Amino acid sequence: MTTAESRPVEASRPDTDPPRMPDVVTPPPSSWARTAVTRSLVRRALERLPLQARFADGTRAGLGGPVMEIHDPDAFHRRIGTHGLVGFGESYMAGEWDAPDLVAVLSVLAGNAARLIPAPLQKLRGLWAMRRPDVQRNTPTGARDNISRHYDLSNDLFALFLDDTLSYSSALFRGFPASWALLAEAQHRKIDRLLDLVGAGPGTRLLEIGTGWGELAIRAAARGAHVTSLTLSREQRILARERVRAAGLEDRVSIELCDYREAVGTYDAVVSVEMIEAVGEEFWPVYFATLDARLAPGGRVALQAITMPHDRMLASRDTFTWIQKYVFPGGLLPSVEAVDEVTRAHTTLRTVRRDGFGAHYAETLRLWRERFTERAAEVAALGFDETFRRMWTFYLAYSEAGFRSGYLDVQQYLFEKEAPTP
Repeated sequence: MTTAESRPVEASRPDTDPPRMPDVVTPPPSSWARTAVTRSLVRRALERLPLQARFADGTRAGLGGPVMEIHDPDAFHRRIGTHGLVGFGESYMAGEWDAPDLVAVLSVLAGNAARLIPAPLQKLRGLWAMRRPDVQRNTPTGARDNISRHYDLSNDLFALFLDDTLSYSSALFRGFPASWALLAEAQHRKIDRLLDLVGAGPGTRLLEIGTGWGELAIRAAARGAHVTSLTLSREQRILARERVRAAGLEDRVSIELCDYREAVGTYDAVVSVEMIEAVGEEFWPVYFATLDARLAPGGRVALQAITMPHDRMLASRDTFTWIQKYVFPGGLLPSVEAVDEVTRAHTTLRTVRRDGFGAHYAETLRLWRERFTERAAEVAALGFDETFRRMWTFYLAYSEAGFRSGYLDVQQYLFEKEAPTP
């Protein structure tokens, strides 16, 4: 997958982009009292959990289970006391704590997310939780910057841990446990199901919002569809176009560097795979209204979306998270209820069917994480340092834990336009 055009974007590498990592290099200043209160709250939370936290001074906490080794308790508590869960992730990036089975530890924490913080402090969340910076708002300009920070890191980086389809979304397996040898087939199964939902075939005018590296567009065009695919990632567009050319499908696929809000034309089908997570809550109405506006009468929309529980979405939607700071700036996962509310209030789209398959995402992420770990030396050779590699490992494990614990799910939706009232 390495080409001169798809080389890593130098400005985005962690070793040449110090502004992204200063909070990892040095623990934040914190008063003795704040750190002491944090230590007490953390200890109390850990003591109720089915894990075993081992501190450097020899003390332990927890009911037993997966092991969490805290190498630098002072820095660990200072970070959490100052930056909450963002500090927790930064502490891992800094090597201040570790776990032999990181996914197992994070699964315990994800499964108990609603109870980790005492109820009185939950009510005061607005006072202590970090707020999302305005610069991450997904305005047309902000969305381009947010997408670039993740997807323009390096095509070569993603190629190291994704399968040959370069699909960066949940696969759909026949059974478990999943294996690397079956991942590409499972990705095609996911794509084919989405194309089947919208009836993509010869002559279908299909709009794809969120190109990825082009596999869905290629597969739709191979069925005879005419595909317009929109992306905000310059790096993805370069490689997706190369792949379309290699497949001999340039006459059926157009890949445009274009915001979904700028889309024009009318289509028989619209497909969008794990794109809504990058839209931002304030722009969900515009996003779904765009799907509706671009769809011809009688057309269908297939959407794949990661979802979270509605109560947790409401509680955390204004909070600045570790994922937003380091991995997906501007991102927010919707709930099933939120999708239903927005489509009913702002579109003529109605849900025809919805299928969840979160366990498949857990297995997809496991395979990516294992592949990333196996190829750590190659990641380093691309210029990504140890802090970045710990960040990426934490991101993949954190996401996998969300699905394994049931905190996260992934849905495939089929929407149809509601007929106008006579």
